[in-house]
Amino acid sequence: MIKRVGLLLLMVAVAIALLYISRFWTVRLWDRGDLFGLRPQGGYLAQWLRGTRFAPFELLIWVTGSFLILTWLQRLTDYLSSPPETDGETHE
Repeated sequence: MIKRVGLLLLMVAVAIALLYISRFWTVRLWDRGDLFGLRPQGGYLAQWLRGTRFAPFELLIWVTGSFLILTWLQRLTDYLSSPPETDGETHE
């Protein structure tokens, strides 16, 4: 049970982080300046891509990257939460 809650919290934290780097982050968490080097309004992917030839594809890059990250995280949680394999023996 604790393992499942921990994995669920990990998924939520990753989803929030992915949302924070996107243009869809609308919550202003603090009022002034940077906090630990983070801007209050998010939108880091657009900032990182600004001035490159990939800037027009920001949304496509974000969707693809988010899909891949969440897929890998799902595979990791499936691996960690799978029951131990047996050697084919049945116990009665």
